[in-house]
Amino acid sequence: MRKPCLIIVCFICWIAATQSCQQKPAPAAAAGPFQFKEKLSDYGFFTGALKDLLPRKGVQNYELSTPLFTDYSVKDRFIVLPEGKTMQYTSHGALDFPDSTFIVKNFAYTNPAHQKIMIETRLLFKDPADKQWKVMNYLWNAAQQDAEKWILGKKIPITFLDDNGQQQSTVYQMPNTNDCKRCHINNSVLTPIGPKARNLNFTRSGQTQNQLQQWAANGLLTGLPAMDKVAQLPNWKDSIHYTVNERARAYLDVNCAHCHTQGGDAYNTGLFLEYEQTGADHLGILKSPVSAGGGAGGLDFDVIPGDALHSILAYRMNSVEPGTAMPELARTVIHKEGVTLIKQWINEMKK
Repeated sequence: MRKPCLIIVCFICWIAATQSCQQKPAPAAAAGPFQFKEKLSDYGFFTGALKDLLPRKGVQNYELSTPLFTDYSVKDRFIVLPEGKTMQYTSHGALDFPDSTFIVKNFAYTNPAHQKIMIETRLLFKDPADKQWKVMNYLWNAAQQDAEKWILGKKIPITFLDDNGQQQSTVYQMPNTNDCKRCHINNSVLTPIGPKARNLNFTRSGQTQNQLQQWAANGLLTGLPAMDKVAQLPNWKDSIHYTVNERARAYLDVNCAHCHTQGGDAYNTGLFLEYEQTGADHLGILKSPVSAGGGAGGLDFDVIPGDALHSILAYRMNSVEPGTAMPELARTVIHKEGVTLIKQWINEMKK
């Protein structure tokens, strides 16, 4: 009689042990790299109709003193910091953003009816898994209700009004994510381009306080020194407060220097166009091109003082031909006002 009882006891113990194992929580899955969401609306950055881009609490709109030119597009920029975190001031390069920060940049155009038509939204995200920035593009739908994750890029015919209200047509080129990386990578590290302290250091129209000081006062930015210690990039359009040289150098810094700099995509050219650059050869003055090929138009020097007509820099800015046009990404039409400024800058140089 003892053997059956022993068997029953063992069976009961086995059941209890099995149930105990089943009740133990499953081990937590290892955190993987960040995954971009399928639609822009999935992030909840904005309230109301998405196309109105009304930022929710915690989403900070910002502007740049001198912005990048992109086919006369209308741009809206936002920073989304993780709750309880702040940006850190840096004197060189982009501000130091905490992990899990989003930088949002929206592109639209003004159509002949003076309506704002959304094209694309680009996101940069600082992934806490590896401390690296990641990039993703979102294409707005025809109904202007949402934007969908779009990796491959797209050519989009548009008819728009330029800064002088003149109607133009082009095929806007939404970049693929690798195109974005070409401009944003320096020394093989992807990094933000626009939000540098010097390009944020101004008082926005309609405001009474400097943008950086406003952020510091609101607890969004730490480490900001006295404002006379903070560099300021000129507004390339402001001919009242800045010289032609200052404005032209600021324009080249923003539109060209992310590639034409140490560690940039065009590092091998030896043409370095940062605002702080002082080397005549690096600025292209009487410098022969090293990799322009047919794009140089048969001209001999990047910049000839007093002679914009025969300077490669102005020639390439005044072209939309593939292999000639510079910048080679981010535009499909000529920035007439920008070309005029650079020609004036070259022509006013002492021969």
